[in-house]
Amino acid sequence: MPNVTLIDSGPLVALFDKDDDYHEQAKAFLKEFKGKLLTTTAVLTEVCYLLDFSIRAQIDFLTWVKNGAVQLEELTSLDLERIIELTQKYADLPMDFADSTLVAIGERLNVSQIASVDKDFYIYRFRQKKAFTNIFL
Repeated sequence: MPNVTLIDSGPLVALFDKDDDYHEQAKAFLKEFKGKLLTTTAVLTEVCYLLDFSIRAQIDFLTWVKNGAVQLEELTSLDLERIIELTQKYADLPMDFADSTLVAIGERLNVSQIASVDKDFYIYRFRQKKAFTNIFL
């Protein structure tokens, strides 16, 4: 996949919350980024939850996604199997569901580039021990 990057909830929340510490960085990142951003419905759910202070921010975010800014990757039953394994493996962190979906689809699609404010992505590994490259931090 040419220049495909997974995107976690942190940069997305920051983009739609002007009071977020990463707001300006998120704006600059998306202005400069060339490629396709890929995420999961779990991440969308997390973003909407974190934007619950403003129905307008939630609607703006969902409209932005609907208009193609981010591509949604659906989970498969094999992804769910892997998510269970990952949740068990990283239980000491603990790994949340949204993060585990990104690791699972990243592994399946061989996409190791991610945009996240979550430092746990420096710890998470694919089955083949391949590490993520966080291009946001």
